[in-house]
Amino acid sequence: MPSIGLLFWTLIAFILVFLILRKFAWKPILKSLNERERTIAESIATAQQVKAEMAKLKNENEAILAKAREERAAMIKDAKNATDKMIADAKEKARNEYDRILKEAQNAIEQQKMAALIDVKNQVGNLVIEVAEKVLRRELSNKAEQEKFIKQLADDVKLN
Repeated sequence: MPSIGLLFWTLIAFILVFLILRKFAWKPILKSLNERERTIAESIATAQQVKAEMAKLKNENEAILAKAREERAAMIKDAKNATDKMIADAKEKARNEYDRILKEAQNAIEQQKMAALIDVKNQVGNLVIEVAEKVLRRELSNKAEQEKFIKQLADDVKLN
């Protein structure tokens, strides 16, 4: 067992070191620990804030991407509609042009047909007149036949 003197001097040295440490070292150590604790808390808060901002930016980016996709789809749809309209307009224009050309061709054919019929009628009329003239000359050359023919014509006119 240690002696009382040793215990006494050890206790005095401990108290003296404790007082010196308390006076000079304890406050700076506590201050340093408190500062370290505060810095860690701030770092955690900053990290959480950055994490929240990153989540917000990610959501904004996703919203922007979704909007860009919608706009792209709308532009593609508009382009397709414009293309379809242009094709339909071209088809309609071609159909109208076809109808117009067909109608003009039919009119031209009808006019040529009518001209040909008129020409044939004129030729037939001329032939009939020539034949009738020849027949009449032959028949009228004989006076008896001429009187008989005139009488027959007069009878026919009376009947009609």
